[in-house]
Amino acid sequence: MPIPAILQQGLQLPVIAAPMFLISAPHLVIETCKQGIIGTLPSLNARPASQFEDWLYEIEGTLAGLQAAKFGVMLVMHKTNKRLEEDLDIVIRHKVPLVITAVGLRPEVIAEIHAYGGVVFHDAIHMKHAMKAIEAGVDGIIPICAGGGGNSGALNPFTFVSQLRANFDGTIILGGALGHGREVRAAQVLGADFAYMGTRFIATQEANAAPGFKQMILDSESTDVVYTNKVTGMGASFLRKSLVKAGLDFSDTAMTPVVSVEQEEEMIAWRDIWSAGQGVGLISDVPTVAELGQRLKDEYASARHAWCK
Repeated sequence: MPIPAILQQGLQLPVIAAPMFLISAPHLVIETCKQGIIGTLPSLNARPASQFEDWLYEIEGTLAGLQAAKFGVMLVMHKTNKRLEEDLDIVIRHKVPLVITAVGLRPEVIAEIHAYGGVVFHDAIHMKHAMKAIEAGVDGIIPICAGGGGNSGALNPFTFVSQLRANFDGTIILGGALGHGREVRAAQVLGADFAYMGTRFIATQEANAAPGFKQMILDSESTDVVYTNKVTGMGASFLRKSLVKAGLDFSDTAMTPVVSVEQEEEMIAWRDIWSAGQGVGLISDVPTVAELGQRLKDEYASARHAWCK
């Protein structure tokens, strides 16, 4: 299974730290890349748009000359993203190595990124989305499976990755409740090329998350994660305690909490209602990215060694 040549440079572990809305910023990306793990961020985290280019200069300047992994940027393709063209121009100007596209497909955007030698991976929550992205010419598919944080899917990774690998010889990046080095190895055995980790990187010192958010991750179990479309209109995973704190009504069902119009106006998803995946059940500390990176590499090496016995 392929990892594009441009992403092999400086890579020490086949892991991509997912681009998390409001959480991922230059400091987290830089420290992740220093560990030989691909760091990413959503372009929309930079406000205003002019800050996005400043962030790229900061990342590029800090990593220049280091034996670091490459970095990536997420671009939201949906028509509501009024910044797409401006952010895309910046991405092209800086020749960002990896671009992750989400919420829609724009073949012309893929072509423009390929024109300067960049790689495009696309988020998908089921095979229909994945096949459309493959037809559009993406280099990789990120199957976001059950248990993942943020906007995720509900499919089992065994069936999703197996179906995908049978129909696609490009790069597969498995997402969904991954947070341990042995799970990186398991993803490879299943047929993926990379593991996609989000929640595990929220609980690091460099993540741009409120201390209360990080503590809530430590205090939560997998059963404290609620998957619902009632917050953003799309299926997404949120920490139950943050939903309750926002005043959501779980009287009918935890899957579809009732949100009043007044509550929708007062609360803001992602900022006030915190998202995390079922991997919270595995997290018991808030290390530095350097500490986490070394731990993941040691765990991965141990899993590979055990597999070879």
